[in-house]
Amino acid sequence: MSYRSTDVDILDEDQLFQKDLFTFAGGSEVEPDVALKNVQAKGVDVRNFLTRGNTEKALTTAIENPPYGSNTTDAKDQNTKIVMEVLNSIKATDIPSIVKNLTLEQQDVLMKYIYRGMASPELYNSAVLLNWHEKLTEVAGVGCIVRVTTDRRTV
Repeated sequence: MSYRSTDVDILDEDQLFQKDLFTFAGGSEVEPDVALKNVQAKGVDVRNFLTRGNTEKALTTAIENPPYGSNTTDAKDQNTKIVMEVLNSIKATDIPSIVKNLTLEQQDVLMKYIYRGMASPELYNSAVLLNWHEKLTEVAGVGCIVRVTTDRRTV
């Protein structure tokens, strides 16, 4: 005889959020090859902005609609390279003004990419990433760090 009137097993967090983990930020589920094509197209736009000197627009384009989910690893890697290219091309004196112009969601996504870059010091410049982390934390506060570390969606 069961004394529970509610089946608590169906409320397991891993089951509740499983579908959310395999979607893009926009909420629609995307196949891995489509996600990779989207990121490649984004890369062309970002490089065009960089060649024109519009680094702020390049950054916002690079971090918008990041690929989430475990089935989009190639797209994640490609998008990380694009974001790191942008972060490396921005002068240190321009960072505070660019970070202030980002929305809260964009700041959180940027922090995710900073942590992803720090996880691979052999690939990405840690000094640049630490500088970005410092400036972003000054503007967004430690709440940004907490939101990023507790978010299940990874970039």
